[in-house]
Amino acid sequence: MKALIVYAHPDANSLTAALKDLAVSTLRTEGHDVVVSDLYAMKWQSAADFTDFDGITGPDFMHASGTAFETGRLSPDIRAEQQKLLDADLVLLLFPLWWFTVPAILKGWIDRVFTYNFAYGAALPRYGDGPLAGKRAMLATLTGGRAGHYTPRGVNGPIEDLLFPLNHGLLHFTGFDVLPPFVEHSAVHLSDDHYGQITDRFRMRLTTAFTTDPIPYRSETGGDYTALTHPDGSELRPDRETPGTTGFNLHLAH
Repeated sequence: MKALIVYAHPDANSLTAALKDLAVSTLRTEGHDVVVSDLYAMKWQSAADFTDFDGITGPDFMHASGTAFETGRLSPDIRAEQQKLLDADLVLLLFPLWWFTVPAILKGWIDRVFTYNFAYGAALPRYGDGPLAGKRAMLATLTGGRAGHYTPRGVNGPIEDLLFPLNHGLLHFTGFDVLPPFVEHSAVHLSDDHYGQITDRFRMRLTTAFTTDPIPYRSETGGDYTALTHPDGSELRPDRETPGTTGFNLHLAH
């Protein structure tokens, strides 16, 4: 199997960097081919703009990206990353949680690489059946705050809610089978024992990446939504709702 690690941290001595190295060695030991996109080392351009499209400027940015993709006129760095995604059986996004989301350089990778007509489009299926269906993906992130800060009653809100836009809105939307995220808290308060526990847990998640059950997100076309019958778009049908469930958890097929 082939794995793509998209890694975003500027410090080669960081815990995130150590986990990247561990991911490479663990996956290769398991017999997988591993490719790393080290965004800071690559000096990845964060801002998506029309310079990515070889002179194509309209009718709007989204459709310009689609035209550039279809005509082979996307910039070479974008085409290279899209090919890595197409080749991969497993995609690991590895990053520190900064201001409740990914670092800007990783957001820029998403913005520029997941172009119209490649990862999504009016004529393409989505939410479980997208162009990248059949592949697996997992988020791996570290926070500085303590675990209790990221609970339903925690001051930062549930970590599952913070990661929902990536897990559901990016990965599930484009077709991936999304694995439960690997999250470690208190990354700025490390002891040797804590570090060893983190690496042991991460190694276990990596060795089971192709056997772990994905998050049971609902498919848009599986009958749970009004996608095919409702003029205003896809809404979860009341008869498919799990009693007592609210918020983002409504989109889990329990």
